[in-house]
Amino acid sequence: MAEISSETVSLARDGNAAALEEIIRAMQDRVHRLALRMLADPEHAKDATQEILIRIVTRLAAFRGEAKFETWAYRVATNYLLTAQSVLSRLPPLTFDIFEDDLNSGLVDDAQAAPEDHVMLNDLRIRCTMAMLVCLKAPARVAYVLGDILEMDHAEAAEILEIEKATYRQRLARARKEVEAFTARSCGLVSADAPCRCPRRLPAAIELGRVGPDPEFGAAPNYDEVKADAAKVQSELATLKLQRATGPLPAPKDLVTQIMQIVVPSG
Repeated sequence: MAEISSETVSLARDGNAAALEEIIRAMQDRVHRLALRMLADPEHAKDATQEILIRIVTRLAAFRGEAKFETWAYRVATNYLLTAQSVLSRLPPLTFDIFEDDLNSGLVDDAQAAPEDHVMLNDLRIRCTMAMLVCLKAPARVAYVLGDILEMDHAEAAEILEIEKATYRQRLARARKEVEAFTARSCGLVSADAPCRCPRRLPAAIELGRVGPDPEFGAAPNYDEVKADAAKVQSELATLKLQRATGPLPAPKDLVTQIMQIVVPSG
């Protein structure tokens, strides 16, 4: 994506409506993807995205141009996602052990499993992929999302989090280790020995209301494609492929008009 120019930021800081709209439109999908991967809940991510975008455009005076605008905007976003009580109070108290027990308790045998071409399998795969990251403690989760999901340069990720690059790399390495270990022992798409497979888990997920007939993530690679892709590589790479195979995760609607009505007084 093209970078937001310093001229656009300057105009927006002075209240230029067109420049404000350009910033919101440029950042809304990026912020939403970050929020969804941090929170793993579409409704919570939508609310967080709106609040973050409002903070970005109402705090432009704090941007000093010492970093790229996008780096500064991601810093605003990560600070909100890591500290806002409205976010923290809605996160489930999930750990890898709790999540593993939940997955295994809802498995059916192969005779009762859903057909492998079922449209909801992909939705389940993506929801599970995202939920497992909530098991990471927040500093590790944001390091993993920035580095391995959004594929940011380590120096930029460290700058966003305002930590040393060596500290960032340590956090990312620990997060990778935890995610890879859990996926290897629990996910049948990565390990043939793992008990959980999406067709065996889907009946319970439907009963619990965690997935429905209308897929939430229609733009993502389909289940069979991801399954075949994961089978070609070693466990560590398969884990990364699964985490990235979620599609672009754009904001559910164009938020420009809605946010402009909030931040720009009428009349």
